[in-house]
Amino acid sequence: MTAGTRPLRILLAHNRYQVRGGEDAAVSRDLAALERAGCAVEAVFLDNEAIDSGLARLRAAAAATHAPDGIARVMAAARRFGPDVVHVHNFFPLLSPGIHAAARAAGCATVQTLHNYRLICANAFLMRDGAPCELCVTGSPYRAVRFACYRGSRVGSLAVARMIDRHRRAGTWERDVDRFIALTPFARERFVAAGFPAEKIRIRPNGLPDPGPPADGPRRNLLYVGRLSPEKGVTVLAEAAALAGMRVTVIGEGPLAGALAGHPALDLRGALPPDAVQAAMARACVLVVPSLWYEGLPMVVAEAFAAGTPVVASRIGALAGLVDDGATGLLAEPGDAADLARALGRIAGDPASAAAMGREARAVYEREWHEDVTTRTLLDIYRDAVAARAADAPLARTGT
Repeated sequence: MTAGTRPLRILLAHNRYQVRGGEDAAVSRDLAALERAGCAVEAVFLDNEAIDSGLARLRAAAAATHAPDGIARVMAAARRFGPDVVHVHNFFPLLSPGIHAAARAAGCATVQTLHNYRLICANAFLMRDGAPCELCVTGSPYRAVRFACYRGSRVGSLAVARMIDRHRRAGTWERDVDRFIALTPFARERFVAAGFPAEKIRIRPNGLPDPGPPADGPRRNLLYVGRLSPEKGVTVLAEAAALAGMRVTVIGEGPLAGALAGHPALDLRGALPPDAVQAAMARACVLVVPSLWYEGLPMVVAEAFAAGTPVVASRIGALAGLVDDGATGLLAEPGDAADLARALGRIAGDPASAAAMGREARAVYEREWHEDVTTRTLLDIYRDAVAARAADAPLARTGT
C-alpha cells in the first residue's frame, strides 16, 4: 500500500460519458476502494456535456489526438497533489493519449485501463454491421473511414483514425505508459495482437462490493439486465424465449424498447435503481447475456455471480471466458435463438443443477471479483508501475 514508507498517492483521470455507464461506475468504485485501502486519492473528471450536437462531436473527435486543455487540467492537479501514479481511464475525447507523456515528464508513473477498444478501433467496440470486426487490429486504422465506423460519419472516423495512427506511429503506448490494465484475458490478447507491449499489460477485472450472502429460497425468474440495443442481442433473446415458451424479465432501456414493447415473451420493466436490480438478481434462476459483440467486462455478470445466480451467455469474446460452461452457467452460440432457447430450457428445467451453478458462481465472485481481491491486484499494478518508472528515470536523464 506504500511507495517507500508512505501511502501511495493516486491521481485518477477520467472523461465521463454523456450517458453514465459502466466505466463511470467502475471509476467511482475504484476511487472509494482505494480510499478504504489507505491510499491518498484525487480525481479529475472531465465531462462531455458541452458536446451536444453532431458538429460538436466532430470537433471534439478532431481535437482528440492531443487535447491541451484537458491535459492542462490534469497536470495542474498533479503539480498540486504530487501523485506517485496517474491512472487514466477514459481519455476520449477531452483528454487524449497525450496525458501519459505529460505525466511521465512530471515524474509520475502512468497506468491506462483498457475499458474498451478505442485505442485500436474507431468505434471502440470491434464491431461492424452487427458482427465482430478486427480489420483495424492488425491493419490500418483508416479502414474505419471507409465504413464510417465512428457514429456513421466518415469525417468523424477520419479524426479518430488519425488519433489512433498518430499515437501508434509515435510509440506512445510503448514509451509513455508504464502499465496497462486489461479487464479480461480476451481483451489482453486483442491488444497484444494490435502490437501493444505484452509485458506491460496486466489483467484485473473491475471489482464489486459484496452484496452479502445469496438469498435462500426458490428462484424462478429469467432475467436480462442491460441496454436494449442491437449489439446486446435482445431481439435474439425475445425469439429464444418465445421458442422456449418462457418469459424473461427485462431491466433496462435503449433504442429497441419501443420495438420490444408488448412482446409476449418479455416483461419490460425499464430502468430501475441499483437496489431493485440487486433484488431482481437475487430472485432470478438465471441471468441471460445474449450479446452479439465482444463486450468489455459486463458487470452484470459479476453482479449475478455475487448474488449466486448462474449466467447463460453468448459464446463470444470475453463472455466465453467469464462463464464456465456447465459450472457457472451455460454458453450458447451468438445470434442463434434455437441454441439460446435450448440453454434456457436446460437451466430453468433443472433447479438443482442451476443451484449448484449458482454456488460455483458465488465462489468465483469471492475468488476473483470481490472488491478486496481486485483492490489488492490494483495496488500491485501501481507498485509495479512505480518501480518501472523509477528504473526508467536514470535512462531518461542520461538519454540512453
